[in-house]
Amino acid sequence: MRKTNLNEIPSLYRFLVFTLIISLQYCIIAVSEPIFIDVTESAGITFLHTDGRSGMRLFNEFLGSGGGFFDYDGDGDLDIYLINGAIQTEDGQDQTTHNVLYRNDGDNTFTDVTNEAGVGSTAYGVGAAAGDYDNDGDIDLYVTNFGEDQLYRNNGDSTFTDVTTDARVGNSNWGTSCAFADVDNDGHLDIYVANYAAYAPENDIRCEERGVHVYCGPHAYPAVHDTFYKSNGDGTFTDMSTAFRPSDLIPQHGLGVTFGDYDADGDADLYVANDQDPNFLFQNNGSGNFLEVALISGVCYNDMGKEEAGMGTDFGDYDNDGRLDLTVSNYQTETNTVYHNHDGTFFVDNTIPSGIAEVTHGYLGWGIKFFDYDNDGYQDIFVANGHLMDNIALLEKHVTYPQKNLLFRNLGDGRFVNVRSGRDGLALEKVSRGAAIGDYDNDGDLDILVTNCNQRPDLLQNVIGNRNNWIQIQVVGEKSNRSGIGAKIKVVTGTHVQYWEVQSGGSYLSFHDLRAHFGVGEAEEIDLLEIRWLNGHIDRGTHLPVNQRFIAVEGNEIVPIR
Repeated sequence: MRKTNLNEIPSLYRFLVFTLIISLQYCIIAVSEPIFIDVTESAGITFLHTDGRSGMRLFNEFLGSGGGFFDYDGDGDLDIYLINGAIQTEDGQDQTTHNVLYRNDGDNTFTDVTNEAGVGSTAYGVGAAAGDYDNDGDIDLYVTNFGEDQLYRNNGDSTFTDVTTDARVGNSNWGTSCAFADVDNDGHLDIYVANYAAYAPENDIRCEERGVHVYCGPHAYPAVHDTFYKSNGDGTFTDMSTAFRPSDLIPQHGLGVTFGDYDADGDADLYVANDQDPNFLFQNNGSGNFLEVALISGVCYNDMGKEEAGMGTDFGDYDNDGRLDLTVSNYQTETNTVYHNHDGTFFVDNTIPSGIAEVTHGYLGWGIKFFDYDNDGYQDIFVANGHLMDNIALLEKHVTYPQKNLLFRNLGDGRFVNVRSGRDGLALEKVSRGAAIGDYDNDGDLDILVTNCNQRPDLLQNVIGNRNNWIQIQVVGEKSNRSGIGAKIKVVTGTHVQYWEVQSGGSYLSFHDLRAHFGVGEAEEIDLLEIRWLNGHIDRGTHLPVNQRFIAVEGNEIVPIR
């Protein structure tokens, strides 16, 4: 048989052939060995989430709940906090469901210390963020709810106190993702809360699609403005929501929140992923005001000029050029989005060239996070997936309610490849929502915590990442906020340069290890470690050993943690 000459094929078909070839080469890598193993049961994590399971498909059930990693007791091990929904009845909420705090025992197991710590909220929980808002040296916790949000102050003795009323941060709207950030560089953390919609179960609307009872879309209920609390520096906050946003801003259905200095001007900017609405990019002008510039910056819509159902989002420098890029998880058939930061003012939609589009088109994404899972010096992407309609199979036979999560390996040239393994935690199919990243076992690679609707969470232990070398840096602010949130870190190994900005939020409804983690491949020494604090001060360390944790106290020498 005569071989076909590609030049004889019409241009459209030739394009499809090349697309297929590229897809086969770059879109999927199948691996035979485990990458992440599910250790939830052996770790002692028995938490079971509920969204209420009313059977009525109430509008507030499908968003799920998040959680995350933080070292609440200061012992150097990451602990886990998981947020629960609640049974919604005519008499209120069933007090048997509550949030749970697990203490890391340092031996790959956890102990439930919720009652002793005092953080077992029975509200209908949604999301959370961690940060030292009072600069006393321990990590506090802010929790969003369907109902009044809560601020837990860490007492420094492994207990917390609910200081919501005294601190004046009881956002009464339906809060979703939230984050701490020092937006005015005064050394005190402020709080931003994305709000979803004005909704009450007693006014629930029955929505149908082709005669099938389904969860309503976001536009069934009006959006409400997000909430911004400015720290007064004395443990209290002032609601500056109206002053924060442009006066003509239209409220949208907010879900994902991430802070980052995308324009490199020294202050924290903010991106908000909105559900079936235009996304927000708030540019910090350095004087306490923000401009909404998503449209002119190229991150309001997808590359076709259409708003998408934005769920989670994250800032991260995936191409190591010193500028923060963006990623957003979206609804099934929309694809997730990768926005490449072109010049600090404009982003280019790089979703298709990056290899993300084809794979994510068939999934409904929620939690999403940049992180270097294999310690090769390039930030990869993890996505937590799961449909929101429990009866989706009645409408679309090929679509399932539980779905596999996705891991994209960064090839180092602007492209990502989907990593598939049939033997490990990547093979799980659940109704996932939140995703948190952190090295909970302190073995030098990043692990994953996934929250699931009406199921147990998944603690996924990384078992291959530390074959490459790494360093971790715990930053402690002095004039800057104590958590070091917003600090920019640069790591140089030979000709390879990496950047990381310490963040409180990102992903979806979740929070992450505040320690900065860098994979450095086969490098045997860190030539330069540079930390630029929010006040402009720079600390440096040179010729540092790899496979080591460091503590960097602002204005002091960067030293190993013994």
